[in-house]
Amino acid sequence: MRESGLLMELKENDGGENVENLPLREYAERAYLDYSMYVVLDRALPYLGDGLKPVQRRILYAMHELGLSANAKPRKAARTVGDVIGKFHPHGDAACYEALVLMAQPFNFRYPLIEGQGNFGSPDDPKSFAAMRYTEARLSRFAELLLAELDQGTVDFAPNFDGSLREPSWLPARVPHVLLNGTTGIAVGMATDIPPHNLREVVSALIRLLDDPEASVADLCEHVRGPDFPSEAEIITPRAELLRIYQTGSGSVRARATWVREASQIVITALPWQVSPARVLEQIAEQMRAKKLPLIEDLRDESDHRHPCRLVLVPRSSRVDAEALMSHLFATTDLEKSYRVNLNVIGLDGRPRVMDLKRLLSDWLFFRTETVSRRLRHRLERVEKRLHLLDGLLTAILDIEEVIRIIRSEDEPKQALMRRFALSEAQAEYILETKLRQLARLQEVELRAERESLLDERESLKGTLGSRARLRGLIKDELLRDAESFGDERRSPIVERGEARMLAEHEVVPAEPVTVVLSKKGWVRVAKGHDIDPTGLSYREGDGFLAAARGRSNQHVVFLDSQGRAYSTLAYTLPSARGNGEPLTGRFDPPAGASFVAVALGAEESFLLLAHTHAQGFLAPYRSLLGRVRSGKQALAVPEGARVLEPAMVSDPARDRIVVASSAGYLLMFSAAELPVMERGKGVRLMGIPPAKARAGEEALIAVASLGEEQDLLIEAGQRHMTLRWSELLEYQGRRAQRGRKLPRGFQRVDRLSAAV
Repeated sequence: MRESGLLMELKENDGGENVENLPLREYAERAYLDYSMYVVLDRALPYLGDGLKPVQRRILYAMHELGLSANAKPRKAARTVGDVIGKFHPHGDAACYEALVLMAQPFNFRYPLIEGQGNFGSPDDPKSFAAMRYTEARLSRFAELLLAELDQGTVDFAPNFDGSLREPSWLPARVPHVLLNGTTGIAVGMATDIPPHNLREVVSALIRLLDDPEASVADLCEHVRGPDFPSEAEIITPRAELLRIYQTGSGSVRARATWVREASQIVITALPWQVSPARVLEQIAEQMRAKKLPLIEDLRDESDHRHPCRLVLVPRSSRVDAEALMSHLFATTDLEKSYRVNLNVIGLDGRPRVMDLKRLLSDWLFFRTETVSRRLRHRLERVEKRLHLLDGLLTAILDIEEVIRIIRSEDEPKQALMRRFALSEAQAEYILETKLRQLARLQEVELRAERESLLDERESLKGTLGSRARLRGLIKDELLRDAESFGDERRSPIVERGEARMLAEHEVVPAEPVTVVLSKKGWVRVAKGHDIDPTGLSYREGDGFLAAARGRSNQHVVFLDSQGRAYSTLAYTLPSARGNGEPLTGRFDPPAGASFVAVALGAEESFLLLAHTHAQGFLAPYRSLLGRVRSGKQALAVPEGARVLEPAMVSDPARDRIVVASSAGYLLMFSAAELPVMERGKGVRLMGIPPAKARAGEEALIAVASLGEEQDLLIEAGQRHMTLRWSELLEYQGRRAQRGRKLPRGFQRVDRLSAAV
């Protein structure tokens, strides 16, 4: 921008005679920087010394001035808010009251600074607190650690916003409050996220640092093991990661709800910090309504005064894996939550900075050392002033008659006393203000005893101020005393836990036995149990039974079409067998002219024998046939004139046997290990049917089956059924692609082969 461009005129109150011309760019930049520094220093970030933001500090100071100590009768919160915004913080009363409420909520502050009476919100809705005209508040006992030394010369006072009063620039905290209650805030270009910590652990680290200034962050983390939230939920962040957070000043911490098993119920006993029980129940209920969590039958909130957190989940059956279910809920709800950590504070030099744990504690110890030194010097000044006055008073007592005479007879008794007894003006003034009875002989003993005590105290104060070791010892003793008086045991246990894992869609469904039935016209349905007779079900007019597969409701069912394409879906999503089902064309898009010819249902780790009538096939990993594509996946290459056979499920290729039968009445059994494992293709020859006969349709492979070790075979031929015992099957055993042996007369036109139950 040229100097001759837009200019901003800043006129003063002298009638406009003095005008400063600034380029708009420079003025805007300066104004934005001023605003940024205001937000950083006076609103969003805490001061290292007392760990407070300005509004919090002003609330506590106003309550201190009102005499609202822990032993006082609480007053209306509106009175406190009125004093704060009228005297020190000229901003909105709603925001000021919300800051007051936050410091009184035990589920938000690890060590509440305010004790509230009335509705101060709940974990379900922290902002559901009553209006300030209804609530009352006073300072908590813990607030003494921030305010007790306020009147002992420990802090600087500055004018308030209109210059009519003075307020403290900081509070003389006796403990590192910046870590104990933590804070969050968003400034311009920076933010702070400090989690709460345990008082005793932090004090223990401070003692270690006082004894060993060269201690590393790792040494200090032997004492400060991690954050300590107001909740009893577990901190599951690995210790190595916690150490890295304290070394860098930034990272994230994960907390997880705790739960127990009570009979058939799952009871959640503690939630992560700032997590609403109602919100958790709503998240679980949403999954239940969407039928994504059928493992749970019911849920309810049984929390009360004796059990602040008691959320009950009722599994659908006793077979539900509680560990897997909770792991799924940890991954999909607020039962597990991450907290950002950013140890960004306003340092003692007034500049914001991200600090590691050692830097933060070291700087606070420097702050505390200066505070204690100022307190001791302030006390020393008062002791010396009192000694000075006592010396004058004792001098007057030695000649009390002369003092009385001077007071009665002299026009200017103060000057006369100063000349007669060589007193200072302050001593003479004090003698004149002292009641006559305090100058009696009986008071001399008490005054001399007081003087001796003050002399000893003065020597002690000077000794402490002159010795760094004694000063450190005093700070250490006070820290230990405060930790004993106000500290407590850790609430949030630190536990090593595995990563939460979201259950796959089929894993959240109860594993109930089901039978999937496919009709000739491609309609599908599922019936509960394995004892159902699919041929006895009712079918639509012109339709009938084609194929069935037995398995579990949480398994994937695979459909094969006449062109060798595979389609899959979860069994529990299929319609019930109470009706006629639904057409598969509503779920899948097979190619033109293709029809559904077979169905399979099994575990993902198993294999499926895919074959066609030209006596070729292979083992396909069941998992490779699964997918969400409506158009399916090409699996078996079907030559012209061939027909896809009903597949056979193979659990263990190393041990299972494959049995194949041809339309000419031949039967062959061989090891499943002889077949290749492929995801797609035409496969290898299964039986020694002459290719010319196969192409001409004179002979074809008509059925395949899979048998476990020493399992019998059921042969269905029209209305006839025959079971071949294992010992009898050994006569048909050979190698893949051999011709096999003829079946007995009457069973040479095989319709179906299956393992005998």
